[in-house]
Amino acid sequence: MNICMVGTGYVGLVTGAGLADLGMNVICVDKDASKISALAQGVIPIYEPGLEELVARNERKGRLRFTTDLVSGIQNAIAIFIAVGTPPKADGSPDLSFVREVAEAVADHMNDYKVVVTKSTVPTGTGKMIEEIIRTRNGKWPFSIVSNPEFLREGSAVGDFLEPDRIVIGASDAKAIEIMKEIYKPLFLRETPFVITDVASAELIKYASNGFLAVKISFINEIARLCELMGASVEDVATGMGLDPRIGPRFLLPGPGFGGSCFPKDTAAAADLSRQNGYVFELIEATIRVNAATKSRMIEKIRGAVGTLAGTTAAVLGLSFKPETDDIRESPALAVVGDLLAAGVRVRAFDPAAMENARALYPQLTYAKDAYDCAAGADFLVLATEWNEFRALDLERLGSALKCKAMIDLRNVYDPGEMHQAGWKYTSVGRP
Repeated sequence: MNICMVGTGYVGLVTGAGLADLGMNVICVDKDASKISALAQGVIPIYEPGLEELVARNERKGRLRFTTDLVSGIQNAIAIFIAVGTPPKADGSPDLSFVREVAEAVADHMNDYKVVVTKSTVPTGTGKMIEEIIRTRNGKWPFSIVSNPEFLREGSAVGDFLEPDRIVIGASDAKAIEIMKEIYKPLFLRETPFVITDVASAELIKYASNGFLAVKISFINEIARLCELMGASVEDVATGMGLDPRIGPRFLLPGPGFGGSCFPKDTAAAADLSRQNGYVFELIEATIRVNAATKSRMIEKIRGAVGTLAGTTAAVLGLSFKPETDDIRESPALAVVGDLLAAGVRVRAFDPAAMENARALYPQLTYAKDAYDCAAGADFLVLATEWNEFRALDLERLGSALKCKAMIDLRNVYDPGEMHQAGWKYTSVGRP
């Protein structure tokens, strides 16, 4: 089956390569000629474990191609996946201008029946908007609208696509549903649950899922703050909560707040969508406020551990919003960096993948070659992103590189008792 994937960003590239791996003939289209040229030569523009191998394998087998020719992509495919960006506007609502452009191109160039699939995260009602655009501009060819939201986690996206916990298909006609089932048939045969629903419900499932996970993160960060005030351990509280099967243990890890390309954008979009429908989504609004406050509180935690900050040098380990990605969008680690700079602190930084992206925003930082080089001559160390290589550092070597053996561990990677016994002045989140 021929598929056209419009957009070669994070979602489009992973999904396009993944569909090719399921046996589809996929052509990925992007108007960025330099990106397409690089992809055709095997150069992957994002850091995602396993993606380079997935792309290369399917290019070799002839099932995955890259082009700037949107017209041929539309005309040669039965299913057209829209995976373009939907960046947030100033009011938090998603900018759907790229989605509109694709819908107009489909209407103008379709030459047979097409299934138009939204893969981008879009608000409820977008499918109806796409349908109206195509119907208005196209008076000849039949088509169907499908919502097929993605649930890819940065750092594990390839595995998430090939071994998903569910496939959501939102459509209003049987023909489109059967085509989508055929596309994902290898996953169905592996007993992946399929959720078949209407377009509006499928669109809302993505926002509901990310909103709920964001609520869990903000809740445990509020519990962490309460633990600090009362001398309790957030780890023990989270363990006790997580053993309740109605709650579960995942997303109960305290830290400096959530970031990345999904949770901040999707919670803002959900709040905006609710307001547009005359309803204030109080829980999501509170989650957004709590996350902002959590990020802002980290500088006070550092100040409480160190004292006067102006004129000091900080070693910051981790710049990406989470491990196994170079994504720095809404990164809590970079929020900490910004607050340190505003407090008059010189910052040395190291991240295994995100330093080039961070350099564009913060060229004034000193970028180190590894964790020990980062610590060299610094007054204190902030562990901001829990990359695996930061979990088993040589603490004696690390302490020798610092002026003072002081660590502010914003990800609770190390054991407080062991750190204090080793002579460290150690501060973490929500633990005595």
